[in-house]
Amino acid sequence: RDPMLVKLLIHLFVKDSRHPERPHVRLAYGILAGSVGIAVNYLLFCIKLTVGLLSGSIAMAADAINNLSDAGSSVVSVLGFKLSSKPADNEHPFGHGRLEYVAGMIVAVIIISVGFDFLKESVVRIFSPSELRADNLAIGIFAGTLLFKVWLFLFYRAVGKRIDSKILKAAAFDSLSDLLTTSVVLGAVFSARFTSFPVDGCAGVIVALFVICGGFGVLRDTINPLLGELPDKALVKELETRLLACKGICGVHEIILHNYGHNHYFATAHAEVSRDGDLMTSHDTLEGAEVEIARNMPVRLVLHCDPYNTRDPKVK
Repeated sequence: RDPMLVKLLIHLFVKDSRHPERPHVRLAYGILAGSVGIAVNYLLFCIKLTVGLLSGSIAMAADAINNLSDAGSSVVSVLGFKLSSKPADNEHPFGHGRLEYVAGMIVAVIIISVGFDFLKESVVRIFSPSELRADNLAIGIFAGTLLFKVWLFLFYRAVGKRIDSKILKAAAFDSLSDLLTTSVVLGAVFSARFTSFPVDGCAGVIVALFVICGGFGVLRDTINPLLGELPDKALVKELETRLLACKGICGVHEIILHNYGHNHYFATAHAEVSRDGDLMTSHDTLEGAEVEIARNMPVRLVLHCDPYNTRDPKVK
């Protein structure tokens, strides 16, 4: 079940929230998620950076910048949702849905670049350690930020499931990894009181590696749809089933599906019809099937006519 505050935000800012398949509703969900991400992550950045600067911890500062990159990622996500919702035009006849994947790719590059920068700084801190000045209050404030990330993870997961968004699912994973990295930083800062070992720099390296790995994961998930990945088997099966249920179509093969954004497909297929019918009958059969698919599935379909002789044993 979704947290109460998540339900309240959706109720206040998303009209017709029960119909996430509608483009304007999906856009509202995306803008809400991005706006909440910007606000929460920027707040965490301010808190963590202040604590990190006062205590002299490179790991805390790295975690703060990680949250700032998350806020920047949310800005890119909002832009991605808004741009991908634009209707088709003369230059982009298949719409702008893939811009959501491009936005996700930009988010991934930001995450990876931030991770490598702090990996370098953390390695330097291992060989040139400095004294930490984190008291109990600073550690307590830093620990309190975990609650924000727990809620943000639940929020992203809830909205991401409702609209089936790769960007928001990636953001949920990023929030979950942030919980782990912040916990590592807390443990390092606390243990630094009892050892001269450069635990702060080591924790910074661990945080940076988590950030880099997460960034590459997001990059993989957004590049695959752009390159052209294998379509969902359930979608293909539903398309076949609906076509075979259409009167006059006896078989289907050579199905090709192209994805142009969330729930936005263009497809071609070969439909087998009896050669005994006249040309107009075959045309009307295929056109009726195309309309039937368009009304019931997120697919714009073009069918190729494959006439065959039902009395020929070899063909049959």
